[in-house]
Amino acid sequence: MDREHACSIPPWIGGISAAIAVAVTLFAAGCAAPPPKLEETKLVWPPPPLTARIQFVRSIYGEQDLKQDTTFTQTLVAFLTGEVMPYDRIAEPVGLAVSDDTDRLYVSDILQHCIFIFDWKKKIFFKLTDVDVPSGIALDAEEKLYVVDQAKKAIIVFDADHKRLDQFVDETLTRPNGIALDRTNRRIYVVDTGSREAPEHNVKIYDMDGKRIGVIGGKPGGEFGRFFFPTYVAVDLKGNVYVSDTLNARVQMFDVNGKFVTAYGQGGSNWGEFERPKGVALDTFGNVYVVDSDWSNVQIFNPKGQILLFFGGRGPVPGLMKNPAAIVIDKNNRIYVGDYLNHRIGVYELVNTTAADSFLAPPAPNPASKSAK
Repeated sequence: MDREHACSIPPWIGGISAAIAVAVTLFAAGCAAPPPKLEETKLVWPPPPLTARIQFVRSIYGEQDLKQDTTFTQTLVAFLTGEVMPYDRIAEPVGLAVSDDTDRLYVSDILQHCIFIFDWKKKIFFKLTDVDVPSGIALDAEEKLYVVDQAKKAIIVFDADHKRLDQFVDETLTRPNGIALDRTNRRIYVVDTGSREAPEHNVKIYDMDGKRIGVIGGKPGGEFGRFFFPTYVAVDLKGNVYVSDTLNARVQMFDVNGKFVTAYGQGGSNWGEFERPKGVALDTFGNVYVVDSDWSNVQIFNPKGQILLFFGGRGPVPGLMKNPAAIVIDKNNRIYVGDYLNHRIGVYELVNTTAADSFLAPPAPNPASKSAK
């Protein structure tokens, strides 16, 4: 089974083709006659007649997106007609953060060596360039920005006005990537992806002053509690830590003391399995979202580790993805995904969902099995 179709095992992904067909029809009609009025097409997962849970909202490319909220149909028609995208735009997004009030989105771009900041409320675009090779980013309660700089093996801290406050250097870091803050316990978690020669692939723990206070993991390995090229990390409200153990094709969860609790997924092309898991985030219901870079989708697990849904799929069409990496979810359950090879941010939202929907109903008893006893 090829990579384009391996994760289409559930029937829910079929809604994508219908949405594309509508837009292609609109485009073709526009070539022969005056274009008809666009009727908005919603790209959702799962598609009708099932209840939609995830809805694609828009794509973000650059500064021009502060001035317009492009709908799915408009963006798709622009793609089909070959509309040129802005020059000063997102190239390779590897880190995402969103402000507590949801008004500002921060995007770490490793190719452009900068942090893009979109202030939706004030309609202001800012490009923070006082970094060398930025990767993971995170915000604290005061909206201070913590940036992992791979070149400097450092965490650089900026205030809410984008002025540099501090820099914590750790020469023991081999290839720092993802970062997460535990605001309650005042900890900084930094994933050290390592290399083939590195003696350790782990997550290093610091206090808020940059002092190293602990570690999760050690030498590379496949046992629970060890990692093989980890990349991203997230922390929930209880202080539990979720690490994307990328080349072990799983996400590992640890408690606040660094003790292994459970793992999500394993290697494979089936429902709930991974090829290259990267970004990890949680919604307000405690569901765990895992970006799979190779399958180009996001898989959602409930707090019990049961697979609920996936959304995305590989392709250039808006709403689909090509090797996504980072993910962040705001307090309104709006989901931002760093669509790496499509050079954009995909924005989605959780819809028609309550806390009860995160838990799967047990299978109904089989009357035949009772009568057989």
